[in-house]
Amino acid sequence: MANLRNNDRNFNRGRKEEPFRINMLIKVSQVRLVGENITPGVYSIEDALKIANEQELDLVEIAATATPPVCKIIDYSKFKYEHKKKQKEIKANSVKVVVKEIRFGPNTDDHDFNFKLNHAKNFLSEGCKIKAYVHFVGRTIVFKERGEELLLRFAQGLEEVGKVEQMPKLEGKRMFLLVNPKGGLAKSDKKQDKNPQEKTKKSSEEKGKENKEGE
Repeated sequence: MANLRNNDRNFNRGRKEEPFRINMLIKVSQVRLVGENITPGVYSIEDALKIANEQELDLVEIAATATPPVCKIIDYSKFKYEHKKKQKEIKANSVKVVVKEIRFGPNTDDHDFNFKLNHAKNFLSEGCKIKAYVHFVGRTIVFKERGEELLLRFAQGLEEVGKVEQMPKLEGKRMFLLVNPKGGLAKSDKKQDKNPQEKTKKSSEEKGKENKEGE
């Protein structure tokens, strides 16, 4: 058991940071063993540690809340590395949505409207979500219909790159509109890629006709 005890001294120093309990740090009388190169079943902690020591591996508690706790006999360093790798992959694959807010007033003029519309198009093309709202100050709340029309016109201007998640909705002194990036932008890019080929094909055909006419 010397190997297990030496390992435990190293892990014990930073056990608060360890995601799993191993070897002598598993403080139960029985464990359920699963995995390869063992006969699955319930073992006393002494027998489980003995098997791990014979294989020169670690006894790792992988399900502490089970009754009895579930353990595996594996190389803990390798197991921890694979665990961290999976966690990083999960984090990398999780989509972090960035929300960009765009504010209007009920009397926003066309120049300001178009300026903000272009910004919103850029944000959506970058994968951001748009939260546009009209802020009503004081008595301007009486122009809520005007604010709704403005947001609907804004949504219409974003149809090519965005999809409305929530139609204009009044909350207190603000009317909100939520727009998500529209999927399938790559398809439109592919269409654009085809155009140069079509133009090249047409230009070569036109040149051929001109050569025939010259002859």
